[in-house]
Parts: sequence; C-alpha cells; structure tokens
Amino acid sequence: MVLARRSIKNVFFPWEKRSGVVGVLQRARVRMVVVAVVSVAVIVLIRRREEREAGVRATRAAIRTAFYGVQAFRADHAGACPADLAELAAGAYVHQTPLDAWGRPLRLACPGTRDAKGFELSSDGPDGLPGGLDRVE
Repeated sequence: MVLARRSIKNVFFPWEKRSGVVGVLQRARVRMVVVAVVSVAVIVLIRRREEREAGVRATRAAIRTAFYGVQAFRADHAGACPADLAELAAGAYVHQTPLDAWGRPLRLACPGTRDAKGFELSSDGPDGLPGGLDRVE
C-alpha cells in the first residue's frame, strides 16, 4: 500500500526556503540584524583601540614635557636629579606634576637602568601595574 504524500504548508524547517513575501521579508530582516550587530561590534572595537592610542599619545607628550623639565633641572643643579617629579613643579621647570593619560604620576628613575649617567621616565600604562607589558616609555 502506497501512502500519498501531502504537503503541509504551515510547517517550515530552517533549511527550507519560504516562498512569497513573508519569506523574503524574514530573510532580509535577519540579514539586517546580522549586519547591525557586526557593525556595532566593529565600531566598539575601533573606538576602544583609538581611545587607548590617544592615551598613549597624551602620555608620550607628558613624558616629553617631563624629560625637558628634568634636563633643565639637572643643568641648573650640576647634574643632580630631582627627588621626584613634584620637585620639578615646585621649581617651575614644569607647570604641574606630570601625569599620564590615566591620571597616575609618571615614574622617574635616576640614575637610569640603561645609562648610569642618565635618567628614565615611564608610565605604568592603562592597567597601572608597575613594569607591566603595556607601560609607556
């Protein structure tokens, strides 16, 4: 005995294409949602990267300003280093105590680890961990 197949119109499987206006509109809506989600994710990632890079640029500018202030201080004090960067602000070598873009004070190492007669200025970076992988020098 052979059973006749009947087509059921109101049961759809995900792999079946729906015909008509409803099927076209539903596929277009899914595509729009996927494109919107991907677009938002890309925008968020780009914004985070740009905010971090802007912070690094601002920190490097603060390091450059502090560098010139330390050089001027050392020239005026026979090569002696300031005790800390607040001393630069007190002596009018810089306008205020240099801070990185994340609001933390810069680190001054005098004498420097690479050059015994020099000095080094650095920032702990966005995470604030001393000597971390994202420090700015």
